[in-house]
Amino acid sequence: MSTAAFHISSLLEKMTSSDKDFRFMATSDLMSELQKDSIQLDEDSERKVVKMLLRLLEDKNGEVQNLAVKCLGPLVGKVKEYQVETIVDALCANMRSDKEQLRDIAGIGLKTVLSELPPAATGSGLATNVCRKITGQLTSAIAQQEDVAVQLEALDILSDMLSRLGAPLGAFHASLLHCLLPQLSSPRLAVRKRAIVALGHLAAACSTDLFVELANHLLDGLPGPRTPASPAAVRTLIQCLGSIGRQAGHRLGTHLDRLVPLVEEFCNLDDDELRESCLQAFEAFLKKCPKEMGPHVPSVTRLCLQYLKHDPNYNYDSDGDEEQMETEDSEFSEQESEDEYSDDDDMSWKVRRAAAKCMAALIGSRPDLLHDFHCTLAPALIRRFKEREENVKADVFGAYIVLLRQTRPPKGWLEAVEPTQTNSNLHVLREQVPLVIKALQRQLKDRSVRARQGCFSLLTELAGILPSSLAEHMPVLVSGIVFSLADRSSSSTIRMDALAFLQGLLGTEPAEAFHSHLPTLLPPVMACVSDPFYKIAAEALLVLQELVRALWPLNKPQMLDPEPYVGEISAAILARLRATDLDQEVKERAISCMGHFVGHLGDRLGDDLHPSLLLLLDRLRNEITRLPAVKALTLVAASPLRLDLQPILAESLPILASFLRKNQRALRLATLAALDALAQSQELGLLSSAVQVMLAELPALVSESDMHVAQLAVDFLTTVTQAQPASLAEVSGPVLSELLQLLRSPLLPAGVLAAAQNFLQALVGTRPPCVDYAKLMGLITAPVYDQAIDGGPGLHKQVYHSLARCVAALAAACPQEAAGTANRLVCDARSPNASTGVKVLAFLSLAEVGQVAGPGPQRELKAVLLEALGSPSEDVRVAASYALGRVAAGNLPDFLPFLLGQMAAEPRRQYLLLHSLREALGAAQPDSLKPYIEDIWALLFQRCEGTEEGTRGVAAECLGKLVLVNPPFLLPRFRKQLAAGQPHTRSTVITAVKFLISDQPHPIDPLLKSFIGEFMESLQDPDLNVRRATLTFFNSAVHNKPLLIRDRLDDILPLLYQETKIRRDLIREVEMGPFKHTVDDGLDVRKAAFECMYSLLESCLSQLDICEFLNHVEDGLKDHYDIRMLTFIMLARLATLCPVPVLQRVDRLIEPLRATCIAKVKAGSVKQEFEKQDELKRSAMRAVAALLTIPEVGKSPIMADFSSQIRSNPELAALFESIQKDSASAPSTDSMELS
Repeated sequence: MSTAAFHISSLLEKMTSSDKDFRFMATSDLMSELQKDSIQLDEDSERKVVKMLLRLLEDKNGEVQNLAVKCLGPLVGKVKEYQVETIVDALCANMRSDKEQLRDIAGIGLKTVLSELPPAATGSGLATNVCRKITGQLTSAIAQQEDVAVQLEALDILSDMLSRLGAPLGAFHASLLHCLLPQLSSPRLAVRKRAIVALGHLAAACSTDLFVELANHLLDGLPGPRTPASPAAVRTLIQCLGSIGRQAGHRLGTHLDRLVPLVEEFCNLDDDELRESCLQAFEAFLKKCPKEMGPHVPSVTRLCLQYLKHDPNYNYDSDGDEEQMETEDSEFSEQESEDEYSDDDDMSWKVRRAAAKCMAALIGSRPDLLHDFHCTLAPALIRRFKEREENVKADVFGAYIVLLRQTRPPKGWLEAVEPTQTNSNLHVLREQVPLVIKALQRQLKDRSVRARQGCFSLLTELAGILPSSLAEHMPVLVSGIVFSLADRSSSSTIRMDALAFLQGLLGTEPAEAFHSHLPTLLPPVMACVSDPFYKIAAEALLVLQELVRALWPLNKPQMLDPEPYVGEISAAILARLRATDLDQEVKERAISCMGHFVGHLGDRLGDDLHPSLLLLLDRLRNEITRLPAVKALTLVAASPLRLDLQPILAESLPILASFLRKNQRALRLATLAALDALAQSQELGLLSSAVQVMLAELPALVSESDMHVAQLAVDFLTTVTQAQPASLAEVSGPVLSELLQLLRSPLLPAGVLAAAQNFLQALVGTRPPCVDYAKLMGLITAPVYDQAIDGGPGLHKQVYHSLARCVAALAAACPQEAAGTANRLVCDARSPNASTGVKVLAFLSLAEVGQVAGPGPQRELKAVLLEALGSPSEDVRVAASYALGRVAAGNLPDFLPFLLGQMAAEPRRQYLLLHSLREALGAAQPDSLKPYIEDIWALLFQRCEGTEEGTRGVAAECLGKLVLVNPPFLLPRFRKQLAAGQPHTRSTVITAVKFLISDQPHPIDPLLKSFIGEFMESLQDPDLNVRRATLTFFNSAVHNKPLLIRDRLDDILPLLYQETKIRRDLIREVEMGPFKHTVDDGLDVRKAAFECMYSLLESCLSQLDICEFLNHVEDGLKDHYDIRMLTFIMLARLATLCPVPVLQRVDRLIEPLRATCIAKVKAGSVKQEFEKQDELKRSAMRAVAALLTIPEVGKSPIMADFSSQIRSNPELAALFESIQKDSASAPSTDSMELS
């Protein structure tokens, strides 16, 4: 016998003891054993443990019974299935016992067992078998009317079971429904309530036929408005419909037209509890079926407005008297009112709360009606801010906050667009601000903490949506903030909320608004800085930091004299800085606050500056506070006040140098920024010995392993070179070798390259130069020239560009050497002995150097470039083409006519010459190009009719760049080309328009927006290629500048959806020898249309009718491989973004997913077919996993059936498991790049 089995048998023996303490301790020990993962029970031990625990459930001692019940939970996972069934049988038998205590224990036991059963999703059949066993016994217990306690317990257990395992019990759903429906007419309220909960869970999981039966039963049970009926019966039916709405509202859509008018009628009966239930039902319907509720929105809005102010027992008109009453003798008047009328009898607050919640659901589910809501609901909500009941007030605030969040303009550069267009929601909201502030004035000083928290939340949202809108109301806000900051009677939460709100205000409102209120605001904030509770102190320091930044900015003239406040602020921060027994967060915030304070007002500190700097130095030495101290030192050093840091420089530099060796990346980055700031501001005060110590650490940091650190290190080197060139003599060798190694990296970011160029320029720009020009030029170009000799492995293409930029940077730094360098480059490019690499570098360097002095070298250069365009090496041809364009941009009068002449004379080199023209148009100044516009325009339109798509693509890009030279003159000319041109010309024009869209604001945007409707009409073009180009252009607009197309979506979407349909007339059969192959010419256009739909989800979701959108996604799920892949991704995205409409049609969406997952590839197919099918399955599984994140989807019978199919197929089960692991470990990828 194993030790565990022996130990358990001794415990079982003790459980038979007559001493209750022995039994209790033995049961407790058994509990501990069962909770260990390692325990293994043999069959005999299992049987004995189960038998003993069931016996202890009937123990005379209640505590032993309770412990025995708790043991059942861990035991379920440790014993075999038939033992669990034994336990369940015994518990069900006890449920029908005469003893009340035993019944209670059995009920708790069954709930415990059910909660521990492995869910059906894990593939275990145990839960299903146990539930099937229980269900029959529970239904008979519910049907018996004799004992209500048994009935209630059985209903509770049934609800629990249906919520966890609704779908696997499909076979019992009909009997459960017929058992539960009669309970709705039970005389006992508790029975009715529990039956309602159980029916809600059943409605989510049952089949469609049963759901229809249930809905019809409830609807038929509802009496007509004039039919006499008991209020309790009506209430029960309405509550049941509300419960079904919350659990399975997505299935109620088809019944709403019949249901909603009935519920509206019942709202008018004088019964507050019934009204509450009706409004709760409406709230559920609005959340789950927003589209089907569309026709009923006006009537629901009317009811919400009516019942939001339903308070028959209270007179709000006596506001003045009430205020006086509050201030003078509130206790007496409260006592008096209690004698007259008891609030316990008043149910109207529940109606008002339900109306507020229903309003929030209404606003949240219909963003398209936002403007109407601002005109109708917003004023009513603002008037109700005076609500007397705290719970209701919280929900009124909540509903208004939902309205504010819906009004928030979309993120991105669009916010820069003028927001107050007349009639827009933001304009209406701005007009509401005074009303909101007036309504909140008294609430901000309410005795209730919760009311004040609601005010701060609401005002924070408002300030975020309309910055600067609260400035004129600052007196009210400041008095409210000060009231809450001084409120020490209640919890610290309200003070933290007030501080957080003040910090937000400092960020959104102009600094001038705070000037007059600073004497009032500063003392309570100071008191919070020295508060003993660390969270308040940390929040207050953050506010103080924001206050200093906002009121005494460095980049603008200071409007407020800081003199009266400096001493007080300095003393408060220093007190926190000196204290060592503080929470880490407070220490860090105090250091950061001091950094900002000294950086902004250090010149006013006088005698306090020196101790402040010494404290910063002290915190620099401490490992825990060194990172915030380095950041604070950076702020002080970078300050335009140019403070004298000599007292701490000598000691801080070696400490900072040592940080460069540390492993902590954030510390290395912060230290390099600090050193750079110090070198710039204290250039004369840096000791050369200290600089040498720092420079010795730098070569190790200039490495490819961390590009960001490398960039900051090179920036610092540049600063030191300019400040103390002499100190670089020793370190320039090792640093240069590391830097040149870095320049050979194909992954060099633009920032590092720019830093390297600045450093190289600094090296040759000092007097005398740190490194000789010729020597440095030789070092930079050595990798290419040496490679030519030894024929080693070639450099990456990107490296040539990096080196060429560095050559150009050096030439720019030494203008006297530039002409010689350019001539040498021309010689290298022309030399017949030069290798390909040398020629490529020479051309790219010439492109970067640009200007070539004198007419002689220019003629020579033209000949060299023309010759290179015919080179056998493609790399040389591309480099020469690029160089021709860039040199032309620098010498337009000489080179542009030459380039245009070559384009006319050399039809075979069109592609390369167009690339040159593109570079010239992109790099030249717009004004200097104006004389050549007509020639270039005519030439490009001749190229639009070419048969090569690549050439047309480059011509389109050239046209786009040309239009940017003079948009008002050239953009309208596109219209003529669209009307008159050939199909190739039309598609090139549309592609050219695509190149006018960038992701940054551009002066052409308003003009482009006015033409966009005409360009989008090309979606009706008969030519496929034109339609595809139009869709690509539309996708680019949606992705980069949604504002261009938002207003036109109503016209564009029908045309877009039209392109997603499969057109039979575009499908043809091609005979390939003995085989017939089907070709779908419309596939590319359809694919482009679906890509547009995906992009619309990211940027224009609020403008889409999701139900219509889903219809086309549904069609795409059965389309070609490429389109199915796209629609699977879209479906997964939709499940996250708008689960409600997806849930409504989940049964239809699952079928194509199932078909994809169980599809088999024909035997004998090529390897690619198998790979495509595997990728499709994986993508479909991802969509299934995304659907299952919607809680109610798992309860759908069709989904439950599909889930069991996945589990029973080992291949699908393994695939599903791997996808779930991937989604758990990977961060959520919110968007996919399709532009």
